[in-house]
Amino acid sequence: MTDLPPNGDAADDPHHPDDADDDRPTGAGPREVDMAVIEAGSRTLRAGISPAADDDVPSRPADPAVDRELREVEEELQGRWPETKLEPSLDRMTAAMDILGEPQRTYPAIHITGTNGKTSTARMIERLLLAFELRTGRYTSPHVQSVTERISLDGSPISAERFIETYRDLQPYVGMVDAAQPYRMSFFEVLTAMAYAAFADAPVDVAVIEVGMGGSWDATNVVDGQVAVVTPIALDHTDRLGGTPGEIAVEKAGIVKKDATVVLGRQPADAAQVLLKRAVEVDATVAREGMEFGVTRREIAIGGQLLTLRGLGGEYDQVFLPLHGEHQAQNAAVALAAVEAFFGIGRMHQRTLDQDTVRAAFAAVTSPGRLEVVRRSPTVVLDAAHNPAGALATAAAVSEVFDFTHLVGVVGPSGDKDVRGLLEAFEPVLSEVVVTRNSTSRAMDVDELAALAVEVYGEDRVQVEPRLDDALEAAITLAEDEGAYAGAGVLVTGSVITVGEARLLLGRR
Repeated sequence: MTDLPPNGDAADDPHHPDDADDDRPTGAGPREVDMAVIEAGSRTLRAGISPAADDDVPSRPADPAVDRELREVEEELQGRWPETKLEPSLDRMTAAMDILGEPQRTYPAIHITGTNGKTSTARMIERLLLAFELRTGRYTSPHVQSVTERISLDGSPISAERFIETYRDLQPYVGMVDAAQPYRMSFFEVLTAMAYAAFADAPVDVAVIEVGMGGSWDATNVVDGQVAVVTPIALDHTDRLGGTPGEIAVEKAGIVKKDATVVLGRQPADAAQVLLKRAVEVDATVAREGMEFGVTRREIAIGGQLLTLRGLGGEYDQVFLPLHGEHQAQNAAVALAAVEAFFGIGRMHQRTLDQDTVRAAFAAVTSPGRLEVVRRSPTVVLDAAHNPAGALATAAAVSEVFDFTHLVGVVGPSGDKDVRGLLEAFEPVLSEVVVTRNSTSRAMDVDELAALAVEVYGEDRVQVEPRLDDALEAAITLAEDEGAYAGAGVLVTGSVITVGEARLLLGRR
């Protein structure tokens, strides 16, 4: 038995490679020293910033003893083989679920895969289910600031104390699986087992489960979702999933189970063909965006957008969504269809859900790090776009929503992404760019990033700041130099980790 899969490397940074699914902080080890500084904040960056409104991104525990124990758990989790090095198998998860008594079968589930938009869609689904007075468990990744974000009960991340307790309860069983398998359970596998156990213990009425990467062999796929959701598929993780949307869809289609309902966001033609074939094979009911459901009207509103959604059972008007961008409106349509399908609408019933309840649910949706405004004067926006498709959606939303006449980008991507494609997608909306890096070893080398940026933007539009705090300061200064009434702003993007660290530096705790 070994820590590492055949393609593993003990020196690699242990972050799972998906969603806005990208690099994900695991809380300890090499990154911890840097994060201690980041969590302390920057007086320069915080000057003049009003206190942030409460959100559901937890900070470190206030109790030093609890914080110390949480860090110990994070270190133990990080000691497992890296999430970027995958051994595509469900053997370890199947064994763990068997030992634990199949906790994932004690509640129905809505299972979500796709390339971009999974976390936002999961949060919308959760909010709708809560509005209809169901107890929910939500498992998403990556986390923005705290590992405890990944496991939520009734709309809130579990406490540090409960996270620690769940881990310690499962520890001996995880050890049994480790001893019996060729490779130890990974960071992501252990967290997935913790989520499934926590949901069974609560107990929840329904679980909302986001895939880590792919679908067929993803650790989450020991659950049988009665509703399978596939958000739009685009090129990402091509070394692992395939070089075309159709090839990638083969893996993602693995979450569609027999007799389920599959809710499909808009897909490239080759991906749609694969997904529909899978649905026929397992006798699943299909609901397609643009056919059975969709967005029929969208208007920009203060703080978000006003939508008319066509669901599986009818039309919902005057739906306020406090998130920006056409892509979030599409996510809302997918989420609504998924919840309708969960309640049997479109299959057993032909009616709408209660309209006022749906409106109240969407009005309460949050999605930290997704076109999130964290500062004014100048306006600073955070967005976790990390691949070209996500960047194009973000660029379109920025152009639509904000009246920026001069937008400065702070870009800190991971080195294993299509960074040129990311930079090219943002080029039309960024007046200049400050290239930087986050504190993880997966961050792209700043000199290599600068060379790419110069090729895309030209030398005069590129500034290099290896430290993220210096990059933020430089970008804010460039925006301020345009004058108070020039419509200048800052967009921080490229990686979930970069956004999470910037969030802390800018006072979101």
